[in-house]
Amino acid sequence: MRAVLAVAATLAFFALVGCASMNPRAYEAPDVPRYRIAVAQLRQETNSFSPVLTTMEDFMASGIYRGPAVLEYAREGDDELSGFLAAVADHGRGQVEVVPLLKATSTSGGPIERPTYEQFRDEIVTGVREAGTVDGIYLALHGAMGVDGIRDPEGDLLAALREVVGDDVPIGVSFDLHANLTERRAELATFIVGYKTNPHRDFLETGYHTGEILTRTVLGEITPVMEVRKMRLLKGGGMNVDFFAPMRAIFNEMDRMERPDEVLAVSNFMVHIWLDDPELGWSTIAVTDGDRELAGRLAEELADLNWEVRDVPHAPGLTAEEAVRAARRSPLARAFGTVVFCDVSDAVGAGAPGENAWILRAFMEHDPDLRSYIPLRSAAAARSAWDTPVGERVTVTVGGELETVYNTRVEFTGEVLTKVETDRYGKTVVLRDRGIHLIVSERPTSAREPDYFRDLGLRPGRAGVVVVKNLFPFRFTYLWVNRKTVNVMTPGVTSIDVWELEYRDIPRPIYPLDEIDDWRP
Repeated sequence: MRAVLAVAATLAFFALVGCASMNPRAYEAPDVPRYRIAVAQLRQETNSFSPVLTTMEDFMASGIYRGPAVLEYAREGDDELSGFLAAVADHGRGQVEVVPLLKATSTSGGPIERPTYEQFRDEIVTGVREAGTVDGIYLALHGAMGVDGIRDPEGDLLAALREVVGDDVPIGVSFDLHANLTERRAELATFIVGYKTNPHRDFLETGYHTGEILTRTVLGEITPVMEVRKMRLLKGGGMNVDFFAPMRAIFNEMDRMERPDEVLAVSNFMVHIWLDDPELGWSTIAVTDGDRELAGRLAEELADLNWEVRDVPHAPGLTAEEAVRAARRSPLARAFGTVVFCDVSDAVGAGAPGENAWILRAFMEHDPDLRSYIPLRSAAAARSAWDTPVGERVTVTVGGELETVYNTRVEFTGEVLTKVETDRYGKTVVLRDRGIHLIVSERPTSAREPDYFRDLGLRPGRAGVVVVKNLFPFRFTYLWVNRKTVNVMTPGVTSIDVWELEYRDIPRPIYPLDEIDDWRP
């Protein structure tokens, strides 16, 4: 029965959202290239309210690639770089050489340490300078990256590259759908393309789209011009999921806008709300082949559509205690799969530290016998438990080690079940007390995929509740086992209540913090 439900859910999902198929040719460097495009990826999403800086160690945990290793990764991967290579193969006429510079990505977190960012920036700029003549540059960025002591680092990177290549070399940029577009980036980039899915699943397609435009530009086939509309809009459109109302109709309209040959790209940036920035707000972009008036009209129309759904609320949430009771009252969901708790206010995928102990406390106080899997970052607890033999009990204190304003401290005693050490999460230990399975790790985890638990010997389908620290991707990666989703609201740095966030630098007035009648400045 469970397998039937899983297959039915998966088929329904792909019937609803569609499944893009691409069969591009594999990229091979030409023997005698006529054109050269430099390529780099530097991607991290910053939460300005997190006190935990993102370090070089965080980038190393995801893997850093340089030079030819970037191409090797891209040939085997399915992200923007992979899509870009495919586009060059399909549209480069065998005349375009890709010059790989750097691939450096990190999980979301607090602002990047300045020396770490500056090292990556200088590597990219030096790589372009030492490459000699380049006819184009592709940057795969996030668009909501922050650096300690540097405002708008992605604009800073573009400016540094312009100093090397001048104004005439086209620079194509791809951004995450939650990018915060700044005036500086709009001036320095030749064109910008964004994801069109949330949860994000079109990395490959976005890289391909950007690569097609940039390759055709380098070959002289098109002349992209870009128009941007910045909105006084901080939050709207419900949860912004592209295949649910109200955003589904807007993304369908974007597809219609892109159908004419002269329209090269239309993008909608529903900003990362945890970035405290003077230019924070939604943005729309249209890129056309030489028709600036058309681009402006399309960007304007898209902004109007966004404004019309500004007051659609987010999905309701429960406190941790209410969520535990709701799971107990859902026996059928637990019998045929599991209940997934979305730890909204401690979403690692949105830059939170990942050490929320409020849900753990609620299970301990209200239903310790319900089988639950709770991942929680605690370097001290993980190291302490690591030294305890499997089968023995150990007492650890978790929560509030890094973020002390919103969190709570909890003492937990459990039997050591499993120990695993990986580059990505460091030392990870599973502790069990009655039904509670506390998973402590040195590094943060979003548990965005069921395999996270399976790799620890835990079967998500057998749990009454699994906790994820992720806002969107889990909603389709857990389709196989998820029978009920509960959004859990606790104190935390990724609260979706913008009135609770301690903004200092955002522009005012802005909706919904202020009552305004128009998105235009």
